[in-house]
Amino acid sequence: MAATEDGPAVLAHPLDPERLDGLLALSGAAGWNQDADDWAHMLAAGRGWGLSQADGTLVASTVVLPYGPADGLGGGFAWVSMVLVLPQCRGRGHASRLLREALGWLSARGLVPVLDATPAGHPVYRREGFVDAWALARHAREGGAPAPRAAVPEGLRIEPLREAHWAALQALDAPAFGGDRSALLRALGARAPRLAHVALRDGAVTGYVLGRPGRGATQLGPLVATDAATGVALLDAALAAAPGRVLADAPDRQDAMHAALRARGFAVQRPFTRMLHAGDAPAAQARAPGDPSTLRLIAGPELG
Repeated sequence: MAATEDGPAVLAHPLDPERLDGLLALSGAAGWNQDADDWAHMLAAGRGWGLSQADGTLVASTVVLPYGPADGLGGGFAWVSMVLVLPQCRGRGHASRLLREALGWLSARGLVPVLDATPAGHPVYRREGFVDAWALARHAREGGAPAPRAAVPEGLRIEPLREAHWAALQALDAPAFGGDRSALLRALGARAPRLAHVALRDGAVTGYVLGRPGRGATQLGPLVATDAATGVALLDAALAAAPGRVLADAPDRQDAMHAALRARGFAVQRPFTRMLHAGDAPAAQARAPGDPSTLRLIAGPELG
C-alpha cells in the first residue's frame, strides 16, 4: 500500500476476534469503557469493518448490531456502534468511509440504522443523512461510600433476576426498546448477575435492571420500568451491588431518574443524541424505535 498525502495508506477489512487487541487499543485511546467481553459480544452478534495500516495497526472501526422486530413493532433495525479512529489518524475521512460501508450493508438488508452520537460524532452523522430523535446524558459516579437508598414503594418488591422472570422481562423490554434484544439481555444477565434485579407488583414484573463491568467502570442499564418510582428502586438495588466507578445513561425526559442520579453522587459527563437514518422519509416523520417514557436507562451508546 502506497502512502498518501493524508498519511499512510490503509486497507479495509472485516473485523474478527483476531483483531481484539487492536479494538481494545482503539476504544482505550478514545477513553471509552468497553472491555474484551463487550467487543466479543459485538463481534459475535453483529458485523464490523476496520481499516489497518500496512504494519497491521488498526486505525478505525465500525460495528453494526442488528435487532429483529418484536411482534407488532414494525421492521427491524440495527445499532451503528464503535465508530472509532485513532487520535493521530483523524481528519482523513476514515470514519465516513467505514460508516458508508456499514450503511450500504444495512440498506441491502432493509435494516434502519440507529445510533447514539457523541457531540464530536454528531456532525459526521448529520452529513450522512442521520436525523435527531431525542437526547440523553451520561452520568458518572466515582468510587466511594454508597448513597442512601430511597424507600421501596408500598406493594413493590425488588428481587434478584431468576429464570422464571425472563419471559415477562422480555415482554416488558420489547416495546421500550422497539425490538427484540433478548440475546443481549441474556448475555448481560449472565455477565453480571449481581446487578440483575426485577421489580414485582402483585406478582407481575413491572421493571428490571441489568448492568455489566467495563474497562474502567460498571455500566448500569438497561433499566426499564412502568413508573418512575419503580425505576429509582431498581437503580438503588443495582447500585448496592456496583462498587467503584459507575456510569448510567438516561434519556433527557427521565426527570426523576436524573434527579435520583444526582442525589446519589452522579454528575453529568457528556450528552448524547439518539439519531436514525431517515432514508427517503422526511426528517419530520422519522422516529426512532422504542418508547423512551419507560426506558429509564439505556444499555449504553454502543448497544442501544
